[in-house]
Amino acid sequence: MQAARSNVRLRVLVGVLIVGVGLTTLYWLTVKPVYVSVDGFEETIYTHRVTVDALLLDLGLHPNPHDRIAPAPSSAVERDMVISVERARPLRILADGRDFVAHSWGRTPRQALADAGVTLETHDEVLINGQPWDADQPLPPLAVEQEALTYDQGFAWNAIRVEPLQIRVRRAVPIVVHEGGARYTIETTAQTIGEALRKNGVTLYLGDRILPSLGSAVTANLDVYIQRSTPVSVQVDGRLFKTRTQGQTVADALSDMGIVLTGADRVEPALDTKLYNDMKIVVTRVSEDVIVEEEIAPFETVFVPDPNLPIDTQEVLVQGAPGITRTRYRVRYENGEMVSKVMEDRWVAQAPANRRIAYGQKIEPRTETMPDGTVITYWRKIRMLATSYNAASAGGNRTRTGDVLREGIVAVDPRIIPLRSQVYVPGYGVADALDTGGGIIARRIDLAYDVANYVPWRRWVDVYLLWPPPPTSSITWVVPNYPPVPQ
Repeated sequence: MQAARSNVRLRVLVGVLIVGVGLTTLYWLTVKPVYVSVDGFEETIYTHRVTVDALLLDLGLHPNPHDRIAPAPSSAVERDMVISVERARPLRILADGRDFVAHSWGRTPRQALADAGVTLETHDEVLINGQPWDADQPLPPLAVEQEALTYDQGFAWNAIRVEPLQIRVRRAVPIVVHEGGARYTIETTAQTIGEALRKNGVTLYLGDRILPSLGSAVTANLDVYIQRSTPVSVQVDGRLFKTRTQGQTVADALSDMGIVLTGADRVEPALDTKLYNDMKIVVTRVSEDVIVEEEIAPFETVFVPDPNLPIDTQEVLVQGAPGITRTRYRVRYENGEMVSKVMEDRWVAQAPANRRIAYGQKIEPRTETMPDGTVITYWRKIRMLATSYNAASAGGNRTRTGDVLREGIVAVDPRIIPLRSQVYVPGYGVADALDTGGGIIARRIDLAYDVANYVPWRRWVDVYLLWPPPPTSSITWVVPNYPPVPQ
């Protein structure tokens, strides 16, 4: 029983396979291959459709009357037929209160609009995608977008998207212009009176009066009145202004420009003079002022010794003040330039007072242990710029005192460090002041070395003048700040 059932199932399966194979064979024996090209993208299509238009509907193509289809849509489909579809350019037309989509092969806005049944008049304006465009200028290139590739591509032409080109038509309307007794009509697409006049080459000047105003909307057969102004130039406050005015007199022109006359200001021609074209008006500004000038007599600085003040310290006793003499003048100006200056009085406002500074003369021995362990007793410490030299750089081996040049000798300014006195220089040691030099002035000290052991120096150091101090007559109590000590 089980075997019989299996045989029945097998016979059914075989029958189904035979029917399927037969149907498939019949399909491929009757199907017709054709080659369809849409806007240059070609696909091979297998179809049972009888006519071209039926096939195009199967492909999702809905031709419009301006599309180019070959052979004709009513033609019969034949095996290996080549079908070409060229789709007209899509347009969005905004004209005469309508907004509709059309298709055209036109190369210019005028041709495209004619295909859509829209006629352009002489002064009408065309805008392409919002931009002004000449009606006979070629249309911009077709904007074609291709969608990104996906798994299910469909037909090649389905990936192509063409954005409709927007064509807007602005119809021209007539307006009537009245100017100086003349009357003329202009055709315009402008939205405002000012724009309409500008586009038609009507020059307007500052001060011209236009009714209705320049910002008023244009309407058909609108009357526009232009009242011309008078051109004048005004020289005032160092500048020349060229303008136009509706005023009748010089005073009117100045008032229109917001020029205010004050005090003794002068105007040429006179304020009541009647205006004429290209008149030149000159305004001279007149003013008076009282000024006080000061003459400064500088004060002197006087140094006075103080035996109770430590050496190298100072104390300001009197700040000092300059002498001041003041003179009062009455000054007259025209256009900012002084034309007269008359002295009215003169007086001493402050007598000069010298600045007094006390400098220390008190000397006491001071003891200090140096970083190298040397214990020194000194009477003065001076911040100095230390350099170094040797017999080769000095051009000889004799010092100013006649001693043989050696390490342990320093060159100094004798006014600051007396010759044959001793100093201590950190990093150099105890030295004898036995030499001088042309460039060794005030806060300069030059350290001597043997040629073989020369060490270059150039840095600021504290120089200690060792005890005992020289006679007070040999001491420079105030050391000049040269070279300037860095802060």
